[in-house]
Amino acid sequence: MSDRIEIKAALTVDDAGAITGIAWPFGSPDRVGDVIEKGAFATAMLPLPMLWAHDQGQVVGVWDQIAETDAGLTVKGRLLVEDVARAREVRAMIHAGAVSGLSIGFVTKTASPRARGRTITALDLHEISVVAVPCHPGAQITSIKTADPAPHPEKDTAPLENDDPITPANAPQIDTKAFDEIKARLDRIEAKAARPQGVIITGPDQPERKAFTSFLQGGDFDRKALTLAADSPSYVLAPEEVSGEFIRNLVEFSPIRSVADVRSTSSHTVLMPRRTGVSNALWVGETTARTGSEPSFAQSEIAVKEIGTFVDLSLRMLEDSSNVEAEVRLALAEDFGAKEATAFVNGDGVLQPQGFMTAAGIAETVNGHAANVSPDALVKLFYAMPATYRNRGTWAMNGTTLGVLRTLKDGDGRFLWQPAYQAGQPETILGRPVVEVLDMPNIAAGTFPVVFGDFKAGYRVYDRVELDILPDLLTQRTNGLARFHARRRVGGGVVRTDVFRRLKMSA
Repeated sequence: MSDRIEIKAALTVDDAGAITGIAWPFGSPDRVGDVIEKGAFATAMLPLPMLWAHDQGQVVGVWDQIAETDAGLTVKGRLLVEDVARAREVRAMIHAGAVSGLSIGFVTKTASPRARGRTITALDLHEISVVAVPCHPGAQITSIKTADPAPHPEKDTAPLENDDPITPANAPQIDTKAFDEIKARLDRIEAKAARPQGVIITGPDQPERKAFTSFLQGGDFDRKALTLAADSPSYVLAPEEVSGEFIRNLVEFSPIRSVADVRSTSSHTVLMPRRTGVSNALWVGETTARTGSEPSFAQSEIAVKEIGTFVDLSLRMLEDSSNVEAEVRLALAEDFGAKEATAFVNGDGVLQPQGFMTAAGIAETVNGHAANVSPDALVKLFYAMPATYRNRGTWAMNGTTLGVLRTLKDGDGRFLWQPAYQAGQPETILGRPVVEVLDMPNIAAGTFPVVFGDFKAGYRVYDRVELDILPDLLTQRTNGLARFHARRRVGGGVVRTDVFRRLKMSA
């Protein structure tokens, strides 16, 4: 239910000041899609004021008859031409053809939505105005009866649009300024609607790809084919296909995502309680007094960081290339994925996410040699972990270190690296899987080339904004370029240091 007065236009008037016509045709929508059903005007009370253009300060007549017919809401009334100067002007404008419509002012009581507009079943009718442009194209003046001394007989039978009235010499002068303003506004609206859109790139047949390409050019795009970030209307994401391949590329370049705990967040900072101590329970006798204790807690914080860049493309490339969307997407995915991979391993936690190699408090196992990895040291590192985390742990190292570990054997001459004989099972070191991390250091004096730990429990990744691409088609246009700003917000950090252990080469 609405308490605001709404305006719907349609008008009929006759020369004698008596006006007849259809104030609202039933069965068809108006210009904004609204349909008023028969019966909606059942509570209308007479008489109703006749206004000029819904101006309550310009009452030009009165409506004394209304009826709901099959054709619509028919109305009859009279212009107060003898008493109101504005009423005489309105009559003259109708004769001149400048005004041909009526407009109803009402408050909606009951309505239901349509695909476009509403279906109104009950309303309070407040007034009916004489207007130049009716809201409903079917609401027009049908006749006007003259009250002049020498009336034209055809006025009583012919519609107004067929009349060719002769304006009396003493007819009042009409101020057409308001109509000129309305006409100028309609001309601007029409010109804007006819304005050509941006050049549409011809690409693959998939609607998602077409929508994305049109979006890059700044034209209209199908929002149903895109995903809108929930945090702000300005975050416009790529189509689902683009976003899915983007994530796959991130995992390919950043393998830590495949073993870490990856979550989403709607905040710029994530605060997590962390237990730093346990309770102090003691063995007691049957009636021995118990000693109270309480665990201690601290708080960990992971800040969401931002990575961004921009890509300049020529306007000709946008117009002529059919695969610009794929090239932009792949280039961003590769760049962002590589930067994330480095940050999750060696990030300083200032502008980048914190890497697990830079986190303080991770225990170490000394290798005992500066250049050769000791099999005994790997076994000691493995069993130095609590069984709960050891049985869920993953080895992390780069490809060079993996090549060295391939040749290592235990004291019985068995290779530490066990091949997978069953399909779908990973190759393991001491029974646990291995992930190749490009950004881990090589074997050298004083380095940490191998890390073992429960990454699911110990390392957390928070995604804030998956992919945000903002086209800028204006600032670089003088150089024939379009600039596309890309940004992503992600945070990462170690939440538990006790589930990791590093192998340290001797200095």
